[in-house]
Amino acid sequence: MKQIPNIFTLLNLMAGCLAVIFILQTGETLILINDRETVLNLPEKIVWGSVCIGIAAAIDFLDGFVARLFHASSPIGKQLDSLADVVSFGLAPGMILYQLLRMSYAQAQNGLDISIAALVPALVFPCASAYRLARFNIDPSQQTGFKGVPAPAAGLLVASLPLILFYNYYDLSRLLLNKWFLYAFIGVSSYLMVSTLPLIALKSGGSSKGRLPEITLLLIAVLSAIFLKWLAVPVVFLCYIIISLLASRQPKRS
Repeated sequence: MKQIPNIFTLLNLMAGCLAVIFILQTGETLILINDRETVLNLPEKIVWGSVCIGIAAAIDFLDGFVARLFHASSPIGKQLDSLADVVSFGLAPGMILYQLLRMSYAQAQNGLDISIAALVPALVFPCASAYRLARFNIDPSQQTGFKGVPAPAAGLLVASLPLILFYNYYDLSRLLLNKWFLYAFIGVSSYLMVSTLPLIALKSGGSSKGRLPEITLLLIAVLSAIFLKWLAVPVVFLCYIIISLLASRQPKRS
């Protein structure tokens, strides 16, 4: 029984590895940019990479639930969970950002000959994710609340970008394939992970009134998913940060 949570964690890792494989596969893909069909040498299965990251996130939630269910938490399980998360929510999203940067440069003439130095900033994201996970492991104060954005949340945010891009919701293709937007996105998302911003953990107990931030966020998530589809992910991510910061300013009741 004690190994069951670890099996789930390894499935998380496997999903992350599959995500990297899909993301790095390339081929000619038709994409709509500014109402004009353009054929680029794109990562043709990058969307499947995003799906695998989503599956990894679901398994990551389940392994914690299973560990509590069977009272099977262990030091090795905690370390294994972080190692799996580095791949699924650090490396795999980093590869998505790498490919999106490559795609942004590919739009220009001779864009595929761009120096690797222009794409290396994408690797800042997995580095920030690894740092965030290592700090979490040695900080007992983060059991009821987080300091900085959790790596899975940031990883899911990145995973939503290819889905928004390929389905071209609200004509956002041009923005998501703008290299300056991508550089800014990498910088901001990486900073949010390594920061010490107080964020709600979405698993605290207490009364319904005490869980008002979580209930509010859940309602926003449901409505956003219905009306915004994949664009709901960045919307919920932003609302998560805003609601957490507002909640942290409320006086704590004994």
